[in-house]
Amino acid sequence: MSKIRVRFAPSPTGGLHLGGVRTALFNYLFARKHQGDFVLRIEDTDQSRYVAGAEQYIVECLKWCGLNPDEGPHVGGTFAPYRQSERKENYRRYAETLVKDGYAYYAFDTAEDLEAQRQQIPNFRYGHGSREFLKNSLTLPDAEVKRNLEQGVPHVIRIKMPTDEMITFQDRIRGHVSFDSNLIDDKVLLKADGMPTYHLAVVVDDYLMEISHAFRGEEWLPSAPVHILLWNYLGWKDKMPEWVHLPLILKPDGNGKLSKRDGDRLGFPVYAMNWKDPKTGDLTRGFREMGFLPEAFINMLALLGWHNGSDQELFTLTELVDQFSIERISKAGAKFDFEKAKWFNHQYIRQAQVSELKSQILVCLAEKGIAVQDNQYLEKVIALVQDRLAFLQDFWDQSFFFFEQPQAYDFGTVKTNWTSSKSDFFETYIAHLEQNMSSNAQELEASFKSLATEKGMKVGELMLPFRIMLVGGKFGPGVFDIAHLLGIEETINRIQKALLTL
Repeated sequence: MSKIRVRFAPSPTGGLHLGGVRTALFNYLFARKHQGDFVLRIEDTDQSRYVAGAEQYIVECLKWCGLNPDEGPHVGGTFAPYRQSERKENYRRYAETLVKDGYAYYAFDTAEDLEAQRQQIPNFRYGHGSREFLKNSLTLPDAEVKRNLEQGVPHVIRIKMPTDEMITFQDRIRGHVSFDSNLIDDKVLLKADGMPTYHLAVVVDDYLMEISHAFRGEEWLPSAPVHILLWNYLGWKDKMPEWVHLPLILKPDGNGKLSKRDGDRLGFPVYAMNWKDPKTGDLTRGFREMGFLPEAFINMLALLGWHNGSDQELFTLTELVDQFSIERISKAGAKFDFEKAKWFNHQYIRQAQVSELKSQILVCLAEKGIAVQDNQYLEKVIALVQDRLAFLQDFWDQSFFFFEQPQAYDFGTVKTNWTSSKSDFFETYIAHLEQNMSSNAQELEASFKSLATEKGMKVGELMLPFRIMLVGGKFGPGVFDIAHLLGIEETINRIQKALLTL
């Protein structure tokens, strides 16, 4: 087998959809499993849709996910350049070859000409049924075609689709796939500005970069017959990559591909990272900024359309590489489940080392205006609450009371059943704490329960008020762990302050 070479080839037109990241992931896993090369190629041939900053954003997304390309515009490589806009001359040469060999033709129709056809003919397609009465090198005299080219008359180059032919190929996921050539229009290969369309560029670059397997989304299946023909027409049939058309990631409710609008409607991100549109200034939130760990994000994506045949759900990237196979990719689309995504993230936060979480949590605290002076204290807080976090952004809601005193108390029903004997209990407990300033969590709990027994009171009726005194509500980790971490002096202070409201 020749060397495995795969490519992730996004367009720099905006935020990176999680479906795009999954395509990159499957490319990466396959390359790493077979000691191959993972290539990043920027498909920026459509200059009208190019967005400044989008390429760097894509690179940053891959870096955050740990999917680092072996070759690409930011790292270089043997097959550079890796931006299609910098490979322009390659494409015209091959497009002209196709015209010369009778597999493509020049089309001089203006935008107005084509619009007039659309107005006259419902579902107008430029193809074998219409090309004979349009302005192209198949209908115009040779002398006129030559004159048009010499005078720089705007034109495109279109593939000449064959008539009455079944175009077939093998897809590694879908098996034998066939298309009727009569149903496919003559796609533009080279635009009037000299830039190629996706159809020509992807074939030329996959050939020149020696790509062995082409992983891409199922939405590209209808384009496959055009690409198959180009591989044949250019004489490269034996070098054609194996095709792997990945299943769609579907919206959680209903049918169809998951879109940004679905995310906006249902309240979850669909982009890997925050994306700010440089033209409108609109900010679209990403998984990273919502508080997802990259390991959880990648694990979640891997299981959208792939499984290893077991009940295992948590995989390290190394395990995914080891177990990945094309044969285990599903044909059917995979519904995106945000609750399941949260579950993955929760599992990874629970398992993470405190040191791995600290830098991102420091960012969360800085956004709240909290400057942490004691790193050891912060690490202890993280260790106490990490089991309770679905997102890293949940940290503040689960731990704010470690950094500031409660401003309000959810005593509610506690007040209804409050008695002077309970106030007396806490006054006595304060005195005990003042005499035992070095108590740990276990000692705090033991003395609390012992005092309750001594006063003939039920521990359960005192624990909830104690928790609310310390945190302001009915939540948080173990109350004695909280008291120990706050310190005896602060614990006493909070009990005294809260007693004034009861």
